[in-house]
Amino acid sequence: MIKKSFDAIVPANSKVLILGSLPGDRSLAEQQYYAHPQNRFWKLIFHLFEEDLPTDYPARLALLHRHGIALWDVCQTAFRKGSMDLDILQEVPNPIPQLLETQPGIQAIFFNGQKAEKLFDKYFQRSEGISYYTLPSSSPANASFNQDRLLERWKTIHAVLT
Repeated sequence: MIKKSFDAIVPANSKVLILGSLPGDRSLAEQQYYAHPQNRFWKLIFHLFEEDLPTDYPARLALLHRHGIALWDVCQTAFRKGSMDLDILQEVPNPIPQLLETQPGIQAIFFNGQKAEKLFDKYFQRSEGISYYTLPSSSPANASFNQDRLLERWKTIHAVLT
């Protein structure tokens, strides 16, 4: 089944870009980034800024805008049965270099998991002047990282923004 990513979330004041690989089935069904209730992305982001996690999606996106966090996926489209990153095939990348050209304030890219990094490196050259960080995936499939271990690694986002 061919799956398609969402449009980028790009605040005017973007300082960092978080890249996932491709939305999972639950996210696609709900048309929301990281919609699966066991995905820890939103819990991590809100914890970094010491804010309570809202249930409504627009309030979640508002936090990204307040802190200059852009959000997108490396894959624009890909064939994938289910939601596992290991099953991504025949991917077509999003135009990430063009996004970076229009957002010169982005100083760091964070990969939400190794698959996002590998896909990025497959299609793009890393830009000078941008720092790159690979974070452990927030996916529930990444059972080797509990919430505390994830948070420790994801604190790098907050450190770059402050």
